Amino acid sequence: MATTADIRSGLILKIDNNLYSVIEFGQNKTARAAAKVWAKMKGVDNTRTLEITWNSGETIYPVRVEKRPFQFIYKDDTGYSFMDTETFEQITVPEEMIDAPKFLKDGQEVTVSINGETELPMAVELPDKIVLLVTYSEPGMRGDTATKTLKPASVETGATVNVPLFVNEGDKIRINAKSGEYVERVK
Repeated sequence: MATTADIRSGLILKIDNNLYSVIEFGQNKTARAAAKVWAKMKGVDNTRTLEITWNSGETIYPVRVEKRPFQFIYKDDTGYSFMDTETFEQITVPEEMIDAPKFLKDGQEVTVSINGETELPMAVELPDKIVLLVTYSEPGMRGDTATKTLKPASVETGATVNVPLFVNEGDKIRINAKSGEYVERVK
C-alpha cells in the first residue's frame, strides 16, 4: 500500500471511484499537531478539481498507468482514432481526452495513458513541440522587426497561431502544443 509519503506530481489517485491527477502537493507542519500533506488534483475522468488534506502517513490509492506510443489515424463522428505502433490495435477516444486536438495531424505520434486496471485509455498527450506547415498568412511588413508584433496564421491542421511578421505562407514553424504558442521557424 502507498502512503502520503509517495505523493508526487503526475501521480494518479483513485478517490471516491474517480481518478485524479496530482498537480501540486506540499506538507504543513505545526509545533503541536501532526504533519499534514495536501494535494491539488485535476480530474482525469471528469472535469472536477480537488484539494485534499491527509494526515502524514495515511494510505492513498494510486492507479497504475502505462504510457504507450500511438499514431493518430483519423477523426470521425465517433471520435479520434489511434493505432498502437507495436501491436497495431486501434482505439477511439473522445475529444475531451486529448490535450490539444487542434494540433493533431494524420500520422502524428502521440502518447496514450492507459489505466493498468481496466486497460482503458485515460488521456492522449501530444509531443511538447510540433512542426506544422503554415497554409495561410498575411504578408509581413518589411523592416517592422523592432517590436514583437504578431499576426494570425493558419496551419495545416486548421488551427490559428499567432506568429511573428516574418513568417510567410509555406513556412514550417515549431509550435508549443501545451500553450499553442509559436516557438521558431524551421528550415
